[in-house]
Amino acid sequence: MKSDLKYEIIIYWSKDDEAYIAEVPELAGCMADGNSYIEALQNVEIIIQEWIEVAKELGRSIPEPKGRLKFA
Repeated sequence: MKSDLKYEIIIYWSKDDEAYIAEVPELAGCMADGNSYIEALQNVEIIIQEWIEVAKELGRSIPEPKGRLKFA
């Protein structure tokens, strides 16, 4: 399962949401939240898998993980 999890993940605290937010810039709209840094990371790992599954079902292309983004 974790073999697909090579995407860059950005985690930050959102004062507005009062939660940690984990975003995956390479997968449009792929993000999750959590009450802790670890919870946000665990949640986004699940969301990455779901994002990939849905993209496959819809016949959409899945971006190859590029690692650290230079513009982030």
